[in-house]
Amino acid sequence: MAGSTEPEATPLPDALLSRNPLRLLPFFGPGAIIASLTIGTGELIFSSRGGAIFGYRVLWLFLFISILKWGLVYATSRHMVLSGAHPFERWLHLPGPRGWFPILMLLTAIPCYPMWVSLHSSVIGTMGSWLLASHPSPHVVGAIVLAAVVILVVAGGYKTLERVQLLIVGLMLLSVMISLVLLNPDWLALLEGMFIPRALNYPDWLATAAPDIAKRPVWVETAVYVSVIGGASYDYLVYVSFLRDKRWGFAGSPVSSRETLDIVAADPNHPARRWVRAARFDTVASFVAIVVFSMVFVAMGAQILGPEHQIPNKDNMLNLQEQFLTTLHAGLWPLYVLGAGLTMVGTLYGTIEMSTYVAQEVLRAVDPHGLGSNLARIRRITIAWSVSGAFALLALNHVQENVNLIEFITPATLFTGLLSCGFVCLLAPWADRRFLPAALRMNRPLAALNGVSGLIFLGLGIKSYWDYAANPNQNAMVTATAVAGFVIAVVLAFAWGARLGLRYRQSH
Repeated sequence: MAGSTEPEATPLPDALLSRNPLRLLPFFGPGAIIASLTIGTGELIFSSRGGAIFGYRVLWLFLFISILKWGLVYATSRHMVLSGAHPFERWLHLPGPRGWFPILMLLTAIPCYPMWVSLHSSVIGTMGSWLLASHPSPHVVGAIVLAAVVILVVAGGYKTLERVQLLIVGLMLLSVMISLVLLNPDWLALLEGMFIPRALNYPDWLATAAPDIAKRPVWVETAVYVSVIGGASYDYLVYVSFLRDKRWGFAGSPVSSRETLDIVAADPNHPARRWVRAARFDTVASFVAIVVFSMVFVAMGAQILGPEHQIPNKDNMLNLQEQFLTTLHAGLWPLYVLGAGLTMVGTLYGTIEMSTYVAQEVLRAVDPHGLGSNLARIRRITIAWSVSGAFALLALNHVQENVNLIEFITPATLFTGLLSCGFVCLLAPWADRRFLPAALRMNRPLAALNGVSGLIFLGLGIKSYWDYAANPNQNAMVTATAVAGFVIAVVLAFAWGARLGLRYRQSH
């Protein structure tokens, strides 16, 4: 196709033609980043917390949600591999003002990422303060660690991110599996909790041990687990962006025309279709790792923390978990410190890096010849915003100790981990049906999985928002509705303005 402007699929490695699954291990890269990012806030903190509160019976929820989220990320990634189009690009064609949904995702990310970066820094700072004899302010320690991580982010990029997270995932998987075997939990209860769904209720002792948690509806508490375990919508949308860097199939190429897609559809052995196998293996491996992490930390929380009525919370998110190793032998304490510290630093590093991908992809889709044409500048501005906002929140926490970041983040987490996941799930089959030939669309089981997942995430998100807003503050629902209405109005105005600006540039 010399002289053609049509994209060509990346040449096919021999490993993708082999039936030996071990030959696919080199393709485990983008999925390792997602798995590693969720270890810090998901498994290490909230899986342990869920195990301490609900015991082994919470495991089925983690397994079920991991399956639903796998369907989401695999469906969007295969579309990218086959067509070269990111979901943000496809969402430009939704009914209404051009780009309204991608813009909504961007405007939501703007306040969220500084809060997430600040939270991760605070967790690391709390751990650092606990380790140091002088017990300095955890927010000061967190700010120092954040400054060091920023240097790595500025000097790094996708390859550095992938290498760091692969190392973390490998070491953590090995460590937790050894710990689980040595701990020797109630294996029958573990298997029953994993595969037999049971109702989740707070234990009686929670009202005394953690009254702030006991006041929250069970829906809200478990919805936070669902939001963070396995990642959230932004993580999956960034995962699809990582495929540009990997250049699997048509990922990294211009969006394929209908003529090119028809050629791919007519050839069952086309390289682009073979590349889907890499995305499938990578996503499956990622969520298998996530399920393993969840299983181990729930078991440890149920067996070690629960009987002692100890709950990881805003004041000691990582300190209690040292018992997971020191219960086996006191000399293992340094190993826990190293593992937990490395995990949280990796999560912090990845969160900052991922914020840049969100901004780049939205602006690349909405305004490819304007703002979205200078990706390096977008990256610099995004890093500056996320980091400066995090420093400001750390300073606020240092001055006013009673600020609870988890309470601030919970509404945002419910949106990114539930509501927006529901929208992404439902839009994945829509994008396939609208833009791909029939032979390239996801099969019916995958489409059904995304449909069911979308309805579950939306329903759980709406229910959790209602309970969260109605329970602690009678006026919260009115405030939340007013804020949501304002944000939607801004999004629509911005989208209409962008559309008019695009028409003006095209006409001149």
